[in-house]
Amino acid sequence: MGIYSVEELETYCVGILTKNGMEKENIDILVKLLLQANLEGVDSHGISRFPVYIKRFNDHRISLNPEVQFEQRSSSILLVDGDNGIGHLVGHLAVQKGITMAKENGVAVVSIRNSNHFGAASNFCKTACEENMACIAFTNSPPGIAPWGGTEAYFGTNPIAFGFPTKDRPPVIIDLSTSTVARGKIILAEKQGKSIPEGWAIDEYGMPTTNASEALQGSVLPLGGAKGAALAMAVEILSGVLTGAAFGPAVKSIYEENEKGTANVGHFFILMDIEKFMDIHVFLQSMQSLLEGVKSTRKASGVEEIRIPGERRHRESEKRKTEGIFLPPEVENELRRLAEEYEVRFPDCHLHRS
Repeated sequence: MGIYSVEELETYCVGILTKNGMEKENIDILVKLLLQANLEGVDSHGISRFPVYIKRFNDHRISLNPEVQFEQRSSSILLVDGDNGIGHLVGHLAVQKGITMAKENGVAVVSIRNSNHFGAASNFCKTACEENMACIAFTNSPPGIAPWGGTEAYFGTNPIAFGFPTKDRPPVIIDLSTSTVARGKIILAEKQGKSIPEGWAIDEYGMPTTNASEALQGSVLPLGGAKGAALAMAVEILSGVLTGAAFGPAVKSIYEENEKGTANVGHFFILMDIEKFMDIHVFLQSMQSLLEGVKSTRKASGVEEIRIPGERRHRESEKRKTEGIFLPPEVENELRRLAEEYEVRFPDCHLHRS
């Protein structure tokens, strides 16, 4: 197991995607967003998923170079058909068009169907913040959460993310799944042969479990009990029903080898041009005051610092840009096998961890 530079991991990913026939502009988007998750410490949504993406490109369950279709229904409503493309690419293209619409009309609501897993929702919020936009992002996913009182997973872990620009600080990024923990962390734990903490999941019989494999056969527990299950339903309606995408068990998992058909994941974005609401400088100054107020509140015993949502990710990203990205041995081995299959150089390890 070891630590690798982001630049060398980029070269590795680009090499494999190029040999698969993905177009350069699509490669640039996917690789940037994929590794951004690792840089920010969200390793469950980063390069550990790269091998399964390649597998699904090869068996045509995900389109390598989708022809994404846009239909502008009104000045502020955009419908997007992702043509079964990888969600990172589909989401990025849709948000870029949504930003243009929001600059013209103040608000853009972007509804996306026929997509796939789009990685970390925070990526799209950060893109909006760079344009002085506020953003809310939703996506559904394969079943992971049981309805409250049930034992069978029906809703996805269905994350919600918010992004707000700031004056002199990193943007405020709030990115959370409606489950106690992102299902990707359980997938990663299973891959590493590790147990999971108590309180994360139940097995298929509704019993608490610390076994990652049993958890994936059962249900992740919702965040905040019944309230989290209700939020998961709301996201399912916005991302699945309203978009015309799949919902509930109809959302296919790319990890299931015997699945037939496309995943048909749905995404839903709301983009708001702050300058259409108020003077941007007034907003940024107010944000500065709010964040300073949060930082200066009285701390609980043992707490050294009150952190703003997104602050830890930003610090981790700056650190990993210099120190590199840690890959556990299970992920290393999968990536090495891909390198051998496609005759692409796997990067040298910069530092080993015992």
